[in-house]
Amino acid sequence: MPRFDQLQVGDPIPALEKAAFTQEQLSRYAHAGADDNPIHVDAAQARAAGLPGVIAHGMLTMGFLGQALTGWVELRAIRSLSVRFAAIAMLGDTVSCTGTISDKREEAGERRVEIELAAVNQKGERLQTGRAVVALD
Repeated sequence: MPRFDQLQVGDPIPALEKAAFTQEQLSRYAHAGADDNPIHVDAAQARAAGLPGVIAHGMLTMGFLGQALTGWVELRAIRSLSVRFAAIAMLGDTVSCTGTISDKREEAGERRVEIELAAVNQKGERLQTGRAVVALD
């Protein structure tokens, strides 16, 4: 786990690269998350809704940002995670999750770092932006 005094504002956290969304993955996520909206599993239904095709669940992409964080620190260190949805992820898109230390401070008796997060597709389009706060030793 990283140490507070070893980090500087501007330092990156390790990036997380995800493989292209597959129909099987989206179908499984729809079932697990009880999200039966057909825009995630049926191309004809997605087009009928005005979309170019099947879209990935926004919460799945948000989960990737959480996975990037827990690949860097233990779950118990995360104090907050907030995300803003910026664009739609499509079936076949790959996702790269990155983060940069944006602040260091002492708060509530803990040494904390704030991280600016981004999930970007293979075209460089930001799918989500976010912010997390983690407590470090």
